[in-house]
Amino acid sequence: MSIYEKYVKNVEKFGRLTMLLGMVAMLLPPMLMTFYFGFNPGIVAIITGTISQISVSGAFYFSEPISYYPIIGSTGLYMSTLSGNSVNMKIPAAVTAVEASGYKQGSDEGSLMGSLGIAVSTYVCIFFVVLTSIFAQILINYLPESINDVLGLIIPALYGGIFAQFTVKSYKTGLFALVVAFIMTKVVALLPGNLTFLITLVSVFSTIFFARTQLDTINKNS
Repeated sequence: MSIYEKYVKNVEKFGRLTMLLGMVAMLLPPMLMTFYFGFNPGIVAIITGTISQISVSGAFYFSEPISYYPIIGSTGLYMSTLSGNSVNMKIPAAVTAVEASGYKQGSDEGSLMGSLGIAVSTYVCIFFVVLTSIFAQILINYLPESINDVLGLIIPALYGGIFAQFTVKSYKTGLFALVVAFIMTKVVALLPGNLTFLITLVSVFSTIFFARTQLDTINKNS
């Protein structure tokens, strides 16, 4: 067993433990509110809210681990899942760390670099979350309305930055992803119910399949 394999084995052991502790920590407040303080919205409201949330983010349970693993490895998945802010902070930090290191994404070294990027971003995130929790609301109240409107564009900008990094490497795959996502938004708009998760599900897996066919074509021609 190589050093990296031993490292991954230890990560999985402690990762499972920390994930279980994280689940307990997240469930503790609502459990206390329900069984200790007696505040409960009712089973109907709970089921309705659960279905609504699953319809929006249920696809991420499958798509995010598959799409993020080549960048951050198992270590990064454990950290990003537990600490949150995967898309708007952890993944950009991991991609930047891998790009700066010069290692190939999907390699053992690249996964380690991505994990280091996530680890650093987690500490930075904790620092700024504490800081902004204390001072942000005071500052926002004094900001002009035009600045507050611009702040809403941060997430789309991060998505665009990550998309551009990968599109530069394979413009055909990037164009394919754009076309599929555009078509799916139109299709989902015609379907009854809130089925927006289908956009992510179909776009991610169809793009993975298309990228794989591109790699097969390159390998055959080489």
